[in-house]
Amino acid sequence: MLTTRYVTGAPNWIDLGTPDIDGAASFYGALFGWRFQPGPPEVGGYGFFQLDGRTAAAGMRTGPEQGPPSWTVYFQTPDADATAKAAEQAHGAVLMQPMDVMDQGRMAILADKAGVSFGIWQPGRNKGLDVVQEPGSLCWLELYTPDQPAAAFFYNAVLGLETYGVDFPGGTYTTLNPAGGTEDAMFGGIVPLAESTEETEPYWLPYFEVTDTEAVAAKAAELGGTIRMPATDIEGVGSVARLADPYGARFAVIKSAPMEG
Repeated sequence: MLTTRYVTGAPNWIDLGTPDIDGAASFYGALFGWRFQPGPPEVGGYGFFQLDGRTAAAGMRTGPEQGPPSWTVYFQTPDADATAKAAEQAHGAVLMQPMDVMDQGRMAILADKAGVSFGIWQPGRNKGLDVVQEPGSLCWLELYTPDQPAAAFFYNAVLGLETYGVDFPGGTYTTLNPAGGTEDAMFGGIVPLAESTEETEPYWLPYFEVTDTEAVAAKAAELGGTIRMPATDIEGVGSVARLADPYGARFAVIKSAPMEG
């Protein structure tokens, strides 16, 4: 499970690129109870989505030249430069070279072998998100990819991520966890693109915990978002819905099933 006790390879940040940060703040505020707090002028409009005073995500206004509206997930690294080099050696790409973000940390934007973008964050003063797993915060990630073994190899080579096969009704789900972690450390999964009926291109999909999946999906539609997959019960997992905000950024919500034991 996700935790704020971040280790190498674990997701430690997520941010939204959108053409309308005020509109996005209104949408996610109504959906998750977030309040948008703009950062200082020197960060160019970048700000933080706060949940009860704790940072649950971040976001900023982006233009068409920066790609379509989307969520970007960041993974912890002790050395952003070395990780960027490892991505290139594993036949990925460096989309944004490693750079210092004041004294907060060092970051880069990379792409995996299938072209899926993601970020890396080498912590400075900013160690990562303040809250995960709670309602209104990040709780899971899924990578939709055309080549599951190649993706597993890439993220192992670059971030040290390890995989487990977990049996579910209808097949096996491949989970991800940081190097050396047990199954309890899993934070996401790899889904073959061919098995999905609503995904047509590879990308990382963030999941946010909620207390009522159906109600949140209905609220998202009411606010101008899109229901890409209606609330669906998955045995042993919970109730899941896949959505998009009014600007097209994709995300999912889940009311997790109680953990056994």
